Amino acid sequence: MTTKKSTAQKASKRKYSKSAGKSVETEMKARKEGKLRSGKSGKKVTSKKQAIAIGLSKARKAGKKVPKKK
Repeated sequence: MTTKKSTAQKASKRKYSKSAGKSVETEMKARKEGKLRSGKSGKKVTSKKQAIAIGLSKARKAGKKVPKKK
């Protein structure tokens, strides 16, 4: 007889690699210093959410382990 493991019992895997977290951290620091700029227009980024999005985008382009965009 086989038993199914509940989702809480399954071994959890990292969704984001450590290096992806580092690139997000780098972008957050740049935002805090006022050096983070976005896109072609080069407007200054002030939003934390936008800084995270930029960090994840750069991590994706670098081929790091990051889930696909929705």
